[in-house]
Amino acid sequence: MDKKFAYLSIVVGASLWGIIGIFVTNLYNSGFTPTQVVSIRALCAALLLVIYVLFKNKKLLKIKVSDSKYFVGTGIFSIVLFNLCLFHSIQETSISIAAILLYTAPAFVTILSRVFFKELLTTRKMIALFTTLLGCSFVIGIFPNADESISLYGLILGLGSGFFYALYSIFGKFALRKYDSLTVTVYTFVFAAIAITPFSGLGSVVHLFSSFEVWISIIGLSFLSTMLAFLLYTKGLQTVESSRASIIATVEPVIAAFLSFMLFDEILTLWQYVGIAMVILAVMIVQETGGKTSKKAFRINEPI
Repeated sequence: MDKKFAYLSIVVGASLWGIIGIFVTNLYNSGFTPTQVVSIRALCAALLLVIYVLFKNKKLLKIKVSDSKYFVGTGIFSIVLFNLCLFHSIQETSISIAAILLYTAPAFVTILSRVFFKELLTTRKMIALFTTLLGCSFVIGIFPNADESISLYGLILGLGSGFFYALYSIFGKFALRKYDSLTVTVYTFVFAAIAITPFSGLGSVVHLFSSFEVWISIIGLSFLSTMLAFLLYTKGLQTVESSRASIIATVEPVIAAFLSFMLFDEILTLWQYVGIAMVILAVMIVQETGGKTSKKAFRINEPI
């Protein structure tokens, strides 16, 4: 894949994640719990993806049983645990604190990518990482007005969401050595759905599915903000280093901030505009110039 298209795929995928709040809020207002929303997201995305692959190329559904460990990683240790930690972190602290702790993910990815893939920890990458984290804190509103307190439990949950979110890039990179990006995405959500659904209690809220508005939100959540978003992000991950991809994906809170302004009439502060500019700047900084780094970086076509 062309590197520019890979960057674009990651940006668009992250942008679709940024609109997830619209659909999730509607489902919460309809009476669903966070665990049920996670289950709905995984179930519907898995169904849509399997149908899509059956029409496109059913051979992509073939995997070795021994490789299930990769999808346990992406589906359970990443998708399920990341969502659960995030939702409970919001309940324990606040949306803003939970969000900024979630975006410690690039730091975890950068460190883990160095350990597992020997990706270069370049000065450019570190500057982009710092700029991104600082920009996110401005967008979310934690910094420079740091007046909020946080419990140790809330801190652990927030950092847990960032850590488990980061694991998708790590486990995904291992899986992409052997399988197509579409295969990785399909089995990520199949394994996630199998893991979370038995504990979701969806059977007790069957009556909520009779609402047309609920189904609109479910389609938006499962197709736009899940299936399409992860397809684009995972496709870009085939070409772009895990650490770079995770940093670029932090355009998500920028999109969320703009949507809050456009749809809910929330006024952005000067610091939020500064933060948006910093996140966009970080996306430009992290892009390679001249291709020197890519020659030494982990290549997806290398044999295991």
